[in-house]
Formats: sequence, structure tokens, C-alpha cells
Amino acid sequence: MTTDPPPTRELVRVFGRIGILSFGGPAAQIALMHRELVDERPWLSEKQFLDALSFCMLLPGPEAMQLATYCGWRMRGTTGGLIAGGLFVLPGALVVALLAALYAEWGAVPLAQALFLGIKATVVVIVLEALLKVSKKALHRLDRWLIAGLSFLAIFAFSVPFPLIIAAAGLYGALTATGEAAAAPPARPARTLPTVLTWAALWWAPVGLALVAGQTLLAEIGLFFSKLAVVTFGGAYAVLAYMSQEVVQEQGWLGMDQMMDGLGLAETTPGPLILVTEFVGYLAGASAGGMALGIAAAAMTLWVTFVPCFLWIFAGAPYIERIAGRPRLSAALTAITAAVVGVILNLSIWFATHVFFDEVTQSQLGPASLPVPDPASLNLAAGLLALIAAGLLWGLKWPLPLVLLLMAFAGAALSWAD
Repeated sequence: MTTDPPPTRELVRVFGRIGILSFGGPAAQIALMHRELVDERPWLSEKQFLDALSFCMLLPGPEAMQLATYCGWRMRGTTGGLIAGGLFVLPGALVVALLAALYAEWGAVPLAQALFLGIKATVVVIVLEALLKVSKKALHRLDRWLIAGLSFLAIFAFSVPFPLIIAAAGLYGALTATGEAAAAPPARPARTLPTVLTWAALWWAPVGLALVAGQTLLAEIGLFFSKLAVVTFGGAYAVLAYMSQEVVQEQGWLGMDQMMDGLGLAETTPGPLILVTEFVGYLAGASAGGMALGIAAAAMTLWVTFVPCFLWIFAGAPYIERIAGRPRLSAALTAITAAVVGVILNLSIWFATHVFFDEVTQSQLGPASLPVPDPASLNLAAGLLALIAAGLLWGLKWPLPLVLLLMAFAGAALSWAD
């Protein structure tokens, strides 16, 4: 491993390429970074990369973006972290902003709705695939199966808040951990406090400005997505059900179809899937005050989604070697991952019922509230499209962006045939 930090221009070039090519979700993004930073340069050792990855998986927010930020910090301090993390997000953010603006203008056109039918059907398959992958990783003990089952029941039938489920699972994991902590370098908290205060102030500054300026919607968006930034353990799929419930049912910023369309668009762009929050912010602002407010709301959403990521990394990076040796933290993470399985199962059912059936009602069964689709409203076209998408993704192993494009045109073709 090289001991000299790379020149800034080289850092920009490499992380710019990573940001542009970061399709396919966190697993593919992490593999891309490993090849670029460990295998080909190498700028980091294998142990440094894996310890950083373990640390990032303990944090809320997109782990691949945070890993990029840490790698940049490791090589060129805060400046390097800003370059690496910023370039990981910006290409996808620009694309999502453009797509959101086009969607706000044309999304209700029948042709656009037909295109999105194929995308929504593919999204159901994508979420099911995420469920299977996380299950294989997380459910290796009986108590993890129980955590997943209880988490699913809590959120599916009783609408228990997602943050409470995550907190309970993490607490259980920490309390039941075994093993001794490994020796680690001493901590330096005197350096941490200024970092935390600086980035916390940056995080909340635009929210405070919106409140002072009387921009109620922007303030509400900033507050909501700030809360989301703190509870997004387990990746974007884990938090989508919680976010969807809040923005669709509680806030009324989007309709369910728009939420599904946003996820489909985010799947087609580089960068973290959590960029779907930018789509939500833009549509919420645009529907309330046109393009200008939409742009401001999207910017607010991006800020409060990703500035906390820089806070976590810049404050926690010096402690990575200590944290890597803490069994309680590791056990808390594995328990949270098991809970995420139940949450993603709920998301799978929620998406599938709303894509495959045109009418879904809530039915009370004692204290439980269950979604009940109307069999007469079954959408056969959506079911057929989902089967085709599953065959292309799982059977033929075609790349996701290509499948999404093909399924969008397939949806339009079926609509034209009717």
C-alpha cells in the first residue's frame, strides 16, 4: 500500500469515475470501490477497507456513500472526504433532479403511466431480491428468525414505528452479545467535539433558516428527512416502508403511485438508492409552489440526507479501529439486520398489493389493521410484467438498468395493445 497521499486531481478523477459508474446498489458500489482503491491503486489495505466497511454498516444512512467519504478522508483528510463523498452523490443527484422535474410535468400523461407500470412491476421483483439477499445474510440463528418475524408483525399489522423497531432490535443485540473487546488505540475526544458541533450546525442551518423565513413546507421537509437520516439503518429498502407511510398517508406530499415511480427512477440512476428522497422532496415542493419551490425542497432534502453522513464519518473515522473490536456493537448490528428482514418483507407485500391490485382497503381485526386487496381489481398486465422482469433478472441475469428500460417499453406496449 502506498504511503504518500494521492494528488487531489487524482482523487477527483477516481472518485468522479466511481460516482458515474455506481449503478446496481450498495453491493456493486462497494465492489467497485474495492477494485479501484484496494486492488488497482492501491490506496488502502484490505484490512483498512473492511474495517471501514464494518463501521459504515453500523451507521444510519447509505453505507456505500459513507465508505467513499471515509476512503477520501483516510487519504486527504476532510477535503478528501468531501471530494469522495460529494462525487459519489452528485452525478445521481443531478439525474434524479432532472427526472423529477420531467415527471412533475409529464407523469400524469397516459403514456408515462403506461411506461411506469413496467417499472413498478420490476420494482416488486427488485425488493423481493433484496429480501432474499438480506435474509441469507441475517437469519443464521433462531433468535434472528424471531426478531425478523416480530418486526414484520409489528410493522405490518400494528404499524409500530420503524425507529422503535430498530431501537428494540439493536438493544436486544447489544444486551445478548458475547465476547471480549479487543485492544485498540486510545480515543481523542477533544478532537471530536468541534467536528460534531461544526457539522451539526451545518446540518441544521437550512432548517433554521426556513423556519425564520416562514417557509413552513421547507422546514417540515427538513425536519422529516433529518429524522429519516438518523433511523435509516439497514439501507434504503428498510426505510422505504416507513418513508412511504409518512409521505403518502401522514403528510400527503405524494400519492402511492408517485412513490413507486420515484423508487423506479432512483433504481435507474447512479449513486445511493436513498436519492429517492430527493424525488419526494421535489414533488412535494413542486405540487405546493411550482418548480422553484420544488428545486428548493429537493436541495433541502439532499442537504439533510447527506450532511449527517459527513458528520458520522468525520467524527467517527478516528475511532474505527476501536469500534471494530467491540462485540456489543457488532451484535447490535446483526440484530438490526434481522429486524430489517421483517421490514423489507412488509415493504414487499405493500408494494405488491398496490401494484397488482387497483383497489386495496384496510381491514380491522381486533387491534390489527391488515391490507385487503379486492380480487376483482387484479391487474393481470402488472402480474405478467413482473414475471417477465423476474425471468430477465433472476433467470438470464440481465443488468438492472437494461431490464428497467425494457419493462418500461413493455408496459407501454401492453397499454397500446389494449
